[in-house]
Amino acid sequence: MQKKQLAVVVASLLSISSVQATTLYDQDGTKLDIYGRIAMGIAGGGPEFNSAGNKVDDGAEFIDVYSRLGFRMSHAVTSDLTALGHLEWRFTGDERNTDQGFNEIRQSYIGLSSKQYGTLLAGNFNSMYAQFVSLPFDVYQDRGLLFKSSGLQSWGDSIAYYTPELNGFTSFLQIKHYSERGLTSSEQSSEGEVVAAQGGIRYQQGPFKVGFGAVENVMRGGGSGNGETLYGLIGAYSLSDQLSMRLGVETQDNSDTYGKGFETVGLGGTYSTGPWAFTADYYNVDRDEGEESNAWAAGAYYKVTSAFDVFVELADGDAPSMRKESSADRTYWLTGARYHF
Repeated sequence: MQKKQLAVVVASLLSISSVQATTLYDQDGTKLDIYGRIAMGIAGGGPEFNSAGNKVDDGAEFIDVYSRLGFRMSHAVTSDLTALGHLEWRFTGDERNTDQGFNEIRQSYIGLSSKQYGTLLAGNFNSMYAQFVSLPFDVYQDRGLLFKSSGLQSWGDSIAYYTPELNGFTSFLQIKHYSERGLTSSEQSSEGEVVAAQGGIRYQQGPFKVGFGAVENVMRGGGSGNGETLYGLIGAYSLSDQLSMRLGVETQDNSDTYGKGFETVGLGGTYSTGPWAFTADYYNVDRDEGEESNAWAAGAYYKVTSAFDVFVELADGDAPSMRKESSADRTYWLTGARYHF
């Protein structure tokens, strides 16, 4: 692999948000790319009741669908070692955020990458578990992914390492530090300073890909954690150039204090033909405390050009607290378009 291409490949692994980029500078081993997308849509449906049982409006609304702008940077230190950086903002392009501009720094990290020794990253980046394990199911623009995603015990104050691919195998390790430095006793959480680790291994060869990972899902991790370890085993297989299937399971033990134990099984597939692509996924969620439930998602995507596409997505989360709703009211829908640059 050429030195100049290495950092782009590495950065692409950590951000599936952009299918293309424009090179602003490429000289003497230093490269700077800009990329992004503007995505707009109309959404409606979804739960009629919130978690407290109160009825909410689920009517149609014009929304931004995770628009973003980013830069990828790289510099060839030696013939094998590349220094890299990545900075990406998310902005809300509708009326809700016009007075603020960017509303989230989604990626902000630096690192070193070696074809021989692997890649080391530090800063704010997507969960390694999401990139190496749950990625096959992350095919929807909005709702539809029930396996853990990019924010799982990640984003900010993180260090990660993953090995070069060897005979199809790649292993990874990440540590997220939740610091309470500078906080007063009244501001500190009951858990205190916490370090959350995640690691695993992925194997991919030809049309087959499978990843296994474990995450210390601490309470400080975005609300999904319960102090127990989360495990995931997820794979995908391409039956042909047009059809790929995916299957996975995630499980987490029940905590005596916080509960939140579960086992989720997912099955899905993607079919593409010409400019069209279609996705469908089904999940069964068995909660240690609460009802067993089912969920499904489906999408249709049409590529008008390499830079512009349109899409329609449906998702029915079918959470137990929403059992009072009819099936039609539960189903969330989204249609929109995206321009990539």
